[in-house]
Amino acid sequence: MALHSSKCCRLILRTHAARALPSRILKPPIRDKACKPQRWYSSATKEENRTEPLALVDSITSPYTDAASTSQPAQEFSVATGPGWISKDVAPFSESLTDTFGRRHTYLRISLTEKCNLRCQYCMPEEGVTLSPRAQLLSTEEVLTLARLFVREGVRKIRLTGGEPLIRPDILHIIAEMRKLEGLKTIAVTTNGMNLARLLPGLQEAGVDLLNVSLDSLVPAKFEFIVRRKGFHKVMEGIEKAIEMGYNPVKVNCVVMRGLNEDELLDFVALTERKPLDMRFIEYMPFDGNKWNFKKMVSYAEMLDRIKQQWPSLEAVPADEADTAKAFRVPGFQGQLGFITSMSDNFCGSCNRLRITADGNLKVCLFGNSEVSLRDSLRSGASDQELLQIIGAALGRKKKQHAGMFSISQMKNRPMILIGG
Repeated sequence: MALHSSKCCRLILRTHAARALPSRILKPPIRDKACKPQRWYSSATKEENRTEPLALVDSITSPYTDAASTSQPAQEFSVATGPGWISKDVAPFSESLTDTFGRRHTYLRISLTEKCNLRCQYCMPEEGVTLSPRAQLLSTEEVLTLARLFVREGVRKIRLTGGEPLIRPDILHIIAEMRKLEGLKTIAVTTNGMNLARLLPGLQEAGVDLLNVSLDSLVPAKFEFIVRRKGFHKVMEGIEKAIEMGYNPVKVNCVVMRGLNEDELLDFVALTERKPLDMRFIEYMPFDGNKWNFKKMVSYAEMLDRIKQQWPSLEAVPADEADTAKAFRVPGFQGQLGFITSMSDNFCGSCNRLRITADGNLKVCLFGNSEVSLRDSLRSGASDQELLQIIGAALGRKKKQHAGMFSISQMKNRPMILIGG
C-alpha cells in the first residue's frame, strides 16, 4: 500500500546513521481523488536487507519525487525501520502486511489439508476431528492465487503445512508453481516424514528449500504411543535421505512433554554431533482436544539446564531477530539445537508470521481464535485490492502478544491439525 509521507518522515528521522537526504525526497506527493499513489517496498530477503541500498534512479518517478528532479543523479540512502527487530536498510514495506505495532509479515504458512496419516497426542484428540467437506477447502488455484497476492505484497517465505501436506496429490504442482513467483525466496515444508523418502526427489526438483520433520521420540514403541500409529523407521529413513540429498540443516521438531519424552533430550542433542540436524525442542502448547496441562509442559529453562549439565560448553548461536527458536550449539558438533519458547518466553514482539488454514481462513496469531475467511471473499469475486483491505483490517486487530499459557488453555481455538503446524 502507499506509504504516507508522514510515515516516511518518521522512518527517516529514526535513522541515526543515514546520510542527509535531498529535500525533494521529503516533499509530500500532490494527491487528488483520481490519483492513487504507487506502492514502494523492497523485494529483498532478510539477508539482503542488511546491505541493500535504496536507489532513486533517474528514470523512475516515485510519489516522493517531482518531475523536475528526475534528471538529477541517482541517490542512495538507508532507511531505518521502527522496532529493533526489523531489518534495517530496507525500502518502505506494504502497509497491508504491517500491523499497528510495526511488525512486518514476510512469512506465510499455508495449510494444504486437514488430513493426516498420524494422530499425534499434542496435535489432535484421540477420537480424531471432524473434517471440512472438500468443497470448503481451498482449491489448487485458490492456494496459488493467495500465494501470488501475498508474495506481491512482500511475503518472502512460504511454509506448506497440514495436516500432513505430503498426502495432498497436487503438492508437487503447487510447489513448482510457487517457485515461479518473483520475490519468493524460500519454500519450506513441515512434514511428519512418513512419505518423505519417497517424495524427496520430486520435492527437491519442484523447488523445496527447507524441510522440517516431526520426530518426538527415538524409541520406536514410544514413538508409536505418542503418534498413535506405526512408522518410526519411515520417518528416520526420510531424515537420512534428506541429509543425503543435501538439505543442510534438516530441522527436526520435537514437542517435549513431561512423562513422555523429556528423558530423551540428551539423545536428541547427541544426534547433532555427526549429522547436520537442527533439533528444535518445542514447549507443549494448548490447543483444542490435546488435553494440555501445565504439569506436562517442560520449560525452555529446564530443558536448557538439563542439556548444559551434559555439555557445559554449550554456546548460543546468533540468530535473526524474527527467528522463533533460541539457538545453541555444542562446540565441534555438526548440527545445532533450538528451543521454541511460545509458553515460557514468547517471541510475539518479533512475530512476522501469518497463517492460512486449509479451509481458507486467515489467522494472524497461532493462539488467537479470531479468523477471517479469504476463501469466501475469493469466491464472491473480490478484487486484489478488496482482499488486501480484508487482510490489512485483520492485521490491524492483531494484539501485541498472546494472552499467556493459562488464558490460552481456557480459550476456544482449533485443534492444531486444523490450524496448520
